Amino acid sequence: MRAALFLAVGLLSAPVLADENIADQYPGSALYQKPVEVIPNVWSAIGATAPPTYENAGHNNNLSFIITTKGVVVVNAGAAYVLAEALHAEIKRITDQPVVLVINENGQGHAMLGNTYWAEQGVKILAHEDAAAEYEERGYDTLDRMKGYNRDKSAKTDVTLPTETFEDSYDASIGGMTIQVLHLGPAHSPGDISVWLPDEKLVIAGDMAFHERLLPIFDDTDTAGWLETWDEEFEALGALYVIPGHGHPTNMAQVRRYTKDYLSHLRGEIAKHIEDGGELDDAYYVDQSAYKHLHTFNELATRNAGRVYEQMEWE
Repeated sequence: MRAALFLAVGLLSAPVLADENIADQYPGSALYQKPVEVIPNVWSAIGATAPPTYENAGHNNNLSFIITTKGVVVVNAGAAYVLAEALHAEIKRITDQPVVLVINENGQGHAMLGNTYWAEQGVKILAHEDAAAEYEERGYDTLDRMKGYNRDKSAKTDVTLPTETFEDSYDASIGGMTIQVLHLGPAHSPGDISVWLPDEKLVIAGDMAFHERLLPIFDDTDTAGWLETWDEEFEALGALYVIPGHGHPTNMAQVRRYTKDYLSHLRGEIAKHIEDGGELDDAYYVDQSAYKHLHTFNELATRNAGRVYEQMEWE
C-alpha cells in the first residue's frame, strides 16, 4: 500500500504534469486544479507553476488540508477570498468535518490574503510571529498587487491578520493525528513554517522546498541560513513524502536537487565571481544553465544571482 502511494506521488512530480503554459485545469472552480489525495486524509490543490495571473486567480502555490476525525486543518489561506471560498467548497464535498484551523505558511499574499474568508467562518488562523509581523507591515501593499492582476476576482479580499501566533513550534494535533507546525529556522522568507506529520512521514514543506519551478530569492531571503536550516532541521525530519510550496507532491531527493543543490550551486558561482574581482553587473550572468528547464527560470534566474551577490559581498 505504502509503496503504491509512493509511486503515485513520484508520478505526480513528473514535469509533464506541471507547466506554466498549461491553461486552468479546473474551469468549474477558481482553483487552478482540483484537490488530490496525496496519502490517505492529506489533500492538496496544486497551483500553477507560473507567476500569479488573472487566469489562475493567484493560485500558483499549494493549498493543502488534513482531514481528521475531529475537524479539518488547512495549510494556506489562499491568495484571495475567492480561492479560500473555492477550497472550502471542495473540502465540503469530501468531508462533513468542519475546518477548525488555517495555517499560514509565511507572510506572503498567497498564504494570507484568503484569511478574511476563513475569519468570516469563525476559523482560528495560525502563523509564525515573524510572518504575522511581515503581513501586518506589508499586507496592504500585497493586497494592492493582487488587485492589480486579479481585478474582479479580488472582491471581498482584505487584510486580516492571524488570530494566533507562535515562535518555535505549535502542536496542532487533533482527531488522533499528530500535526506539528514547525519554524525550522531562516530560509526563504520571514516566518516560514513547515507542517510535519511524523506518523505519516509527510511534510507540507511550504516555501522551504521547491521543485518544478525555480525558487525565488527575495531581499529578505537568507540563502546561507536556508542551507543551514535545510541540513540541520528540514532534511533531518526524515520525510518520505514532501508537499512543496509550489509543484506536485514528491520526495526529499527531488526537492533537495532543486532547492539545496540550486542554492549551493548559485552561491558557489557567486563566490567564484567575487573572488575573481567580479562586479554586480556581471554577477547576473553567472552560469545557472543546469536549471534552465525549470518553470519561471527566465523570470527569476538573473534576479536571484544579483540578490545573492549583494548578500555574499558582505558575508
